[in-house]
Amino acid sequence: MRERKKPELLCPAGDMERLRMAVLYGADAVYLAGESFGMRSFAGNFSQEELPRAVAFAHERGVRVHVTVNTMPRNREADGLPDWLAFLNDAGVDALIVADLGAFSMAGKYAPRCERHVSTQASVSNYAAASAWFEAGASRVILARELSLEEIREIRARTPRELELEAFVHGAMCVSYSGRCLLSNYMTGRDSNRGACAQPCRYQYYLMEEKRPGEYFPVFEDEAGTYIMNSRDMCMIDHVDDLLDAGLDSLKIEGRAKSAYYAAIVTGAYRHVIDDVWAGRPVDPVWRNEVERVSHRHYATGFYYGSPGQYTDNARYIREWQVVALVTECDGDGNAVLTLRNKITAGESLEVVGPDCKPETFTAEGMTDMDGTPLEMLRNPQMMFRMKLPRAVPAWSILRAARDLSAKS
Repeated sequence: MRERKKPELLCPAGDMERLRMAVLYGADAVYLAGESFGMRSFAGNFSQEELPRAVAFAHERGVRVHVTVNTMPRNREADGLPDWLAFLNDAGVDALIVADLGAFSMAGKYAPRCERHVSTQASVSNYAAASAWFEAGASRVILARELSLEEIREIRARTPRELELEAFVHGAMCVSYSGRCLLSNYMTGRDSNRGACAQPCRYQYYLMEEKRPGEYFPVFEDEAGTYIMNSRDMCMIDHVDDLLDAGLDSLKIEGRAKSAYYAAIVTGAYRHVIDDVWAGRPVDPVWRNEVERVSHRHYATGFYYGSPGQYTDNARYIREWQVVALVTECDGDGNAVLTLRNKITAGESLEVVGPDCKPETFTAEGMTDMDGTPLEMLRNPQMMFRMKLPRAVPAWSILRAARDLSAKS
């Protein structure tokens, strides 16, 4: 076994707010996309004006920026790649995430300052493919999500030491091999391999008989219901020690289309667990509990310990907490100025959690408008208000309430 190294924590940034949260809550690196050539065209993404500012914000805080250029472009789209790659090169981007061989070659020519990372879309699942990409100029491969820890260990043992290995450890799983799916394009005309997946695998399907239009009949496979395209979310937060033993250089959180709240909470949870495991400290269970406080489907460990098997239970999202406010400033006594996101009523129980701050429960009281007028209920999103918090917290801390907003069957 090779000597262990502390892995990079690589987190999603779908737009500037989500990037800020990922950076402030502990990411070592973030990955994002511009308005072209990324696999999440509906994530918000960054304009050509915003992207250099995002790079500057991250770099000022010692965080690297990786940009996805991982679609499978058609001819006309490929024509636009040189200018886009040169722009990313000049913007100071640290690495490009690429799947298409032609795009990979162009990146070496037009973005020579950027590292080239081979996307999980390339389905790298053995040491020979990983080594071939390294010989072609890749500094990192992002491994296929279908690999076990045993297979990753073997890839690490049989590839050049200089080649970095990255793997997804948290977030949504795709029912198709490494996300290379044609279902969305067939059903909706939105090509998942070019950044526009409509996620039809998550639809709830019914059967309609041609002579009974408008009558919908549920489709059942067996007594457990309809589940052929069910997929749980991956969660490896309980197994960080095993991930370090496998020799991974980067642990990646999925979710560029997820909320800023998700980016903050999941980043913070993995940051603390990685730090505790690396230092040999017992992991504080509060951070494991945090990943239950974001919108998610039932968790599983993906393929790391073998095939996860078919999941036959309800695969709808669990959403039991709601963001109610963000802290914009707070003094040493906990007197805070906040921005409202959702309704707050005086006397209800809330939690506050922030960058490097454990969650703490308190009662909403002492709320006033900015002129000091007492408020019993806040209901106007984006309004500024004041509140006494149980302790001092950093800006961009989050207030949340336990509210079950889960999708119902």
